[in-house]
Amino acid sequence: MAQAVTQTTPIKTVNPPRAVPVANPERALQILSKTIYKELRENGYEPKQIVALATEIISLVTTDLGPLD
Repeated sequence: MAQAVTQTTPIKTVNPPRAVPVANPERALQILSKTIYKELRENGYEPKQIVALATEIISLVTTDLGPLD
């Protein structure tokens, strides 16, 4: 019985993005927040859903920070 030969393509490794220093991080976060909010609203998300998303993000950050003693 003949066997099929499978050719594999090597997997390219991608370097993780490096953090880019930002002159005004607070302003950058404000712009990012407004952009995300605008995109979500334009894609049909309701304010309650956006609040749920924000709550989940806060929960993840809180867990990541761990106990604050």
